[in-house]
Amino acid sequence: MGTRIGLIAGGGDFPLQALAEAKKRGCFCAVAALRGAATDELKREADAFEWFGPAELEKLVSFFKSHEIRDAVMLGKVEHRTIFQKDLQDEGLAPLLACLPDRSATTLLQSLIGYLQAHGLAVLDPSEFLAPFFCPEGILGAAAVSEAVGADAAYGWPLAKILADSDIGQTLVVKDRAVVAVEGMDGTDETIRRGANLAGDGVVVLKAGRTRQNARIDMPTVGLETMRTLAKARAAALVIEAARVPFFQKEEALELAARAGVAVLVRR
Repeated sequence: MGTRIGLIAGGGDFPLQALAEAKKRGCFCAVAALRGAATDELKREADAFEWFGPAELEKLVSFFKSHEIRDAVMLGKVEHRTIFQKDLQDEGLAPLLACLPDRSATTLLQSLIGYLQAHGLAVLDPSEFLAPFFCPEGILGAAAVSEAVGADAAYGWPLAKILADSDIGQTLVVKDRAVVAVEGMDGTDETIRRGANLAGDGVVVLKAGRTRQNARIDMPTVGLETMRTLAKARAAALVIEAARVPFFQKEEALELAARAGVAVLVRR
């Protein structure tokens, strides 16, 4: 990777963490932040910064080119439901969307990568920024793993992998060896809340990556906000995939997990 890098920033903790890591390495960082998703904190840390909307692709390319950016990474959450916003139709994206074979998250992001590459921007794998945040297989934190949690984790794990590989979602909620909630366009936190509303206390939440995960596209992550949602939902456990699901703000999240009695398992 060169000394000048473009960061296309969505929501969540990942963009800030990646920006800090890139700055440590001496990179000039130009941040294109998705309006309504990315945090204002990025503006204070970036060498160059611009807000853009999901339909403002020409503006995104022009911003990077004005700062001599040839390499970019996509970081953070982009709500899949964005495709139904009326302004996307009003700004002329309807013909582009109509040409796609489907509107799954993977297809949409692959289309964006293709657009950027056609305009001279290489979209790179952000994995080098993630190494400190991956977890080894095992049990994290102080909360105990009950027999019931172990049974639900074993039951739900192969289903969570099927869900991810089918490009439907990456979060599954189970309880008493029954599927309670499946992630769709609503995202991880809303899926957890739906599951808790349906099944009550003690749900087990599983988050997995795709078997053939393209790290440039929709990297699944968890962090302190995820744990706050789990604690409020009185969940029994969080299960994540080793080496595929980065865990941000892990120390603070595990402290909260211990207080709330949420077990944290990392598995393959």
